Amino acid sequence: MKLFNTNPRTLKFVELGLVEGNTVQSRFFVRDFLAGIRKMFGLEVIEYTELLIKSRSIAKERMVAQAVELGADAIINVRYMTSEITEAASEVMIYGTAVRLKK
Repeated sequence: MKLFNTNPRTLKFVELGLVEGNTVQSRFFVRDFLAGIRKMFGLEVIEYTELLIKSRSIAKERMVAQAVELGADAIINVRYMTSEITEAASEVMIYGTAVRLKK
């Protein structure tokens, strides 16, 4: 599956529709404790970095699965979005337009 963050004008395709994937991940008190220590020393908060990488991956897999169900072989205009659900949980969402490339 090819993903494009733009509408590639050089490709011929048929639009199949909007596809999306999302996940809501919550923080864990151990992760928060370790993150607090890292923040005190001005270090990268790798606990949250890893959480976001995992969240983006899950959301992308769900979007791609939806596109495959539609018979797509590419997704164009891909965008990520995040939002805070509660103080301890965030949503990561990805969306785009599923397309079938013309040969």
